[in-house]
Amino acid sequence: MLAAPPSKVSIAVLAGLAITGALAGCSAAEDAGTDAGAGTSDSGTSGSGTADTSAVYTDGTYTAEGSYQAPSGTESVDVTITLKGDVITAVEVVSNATDPQAKQHQGEFIAGISDVVVGKDIDTIKVDKVGGSSLTSGGFNKAVEEIKADAAA
Repeated sequence: MLAAPPSKVSIAVLAGLAITGALAGCSAAEDAGTDAGAGTSDSGTSGSGTADTSAVYTDGTYTAEGSYQAPSGTESVDVTITLKGDVITAVEVVSNATDPQAKQHQGEFIAGISDVVVGKDIDTIKVDKVGGSSLTSGGFNKAVEEIKADAAA
């Protein structure tokens, strides 16, 4: 029986050790976690939450208003998002529309937004059109940015 030359065996052993070490390093980094701060509230937003050491955002429920330009003028929506581990677990949007057409579009948006964002990481969402309403999305996205700033751990 012929044995493999020592150089090939050494390379195979070293490669196996390198992979094992890299995997062990990933596990240790994930176990270490990061420190998370408490939620704050300012600039028209409100929030309450508890620290999640693996999250970028503090768990809790946050509210912000998002305004946008519609043909009828400036319109807005109030957005309330509940976060757990950076994932949106609940969303509520309340219409502040004054124009009948804006009210209709906001209503269509409100009816469909939960299906679009619940269960998703807050950093991965960027709504552009929901229920036929595209302008309301601008106000929603502005509110989400405020919520992210408020919830930053």
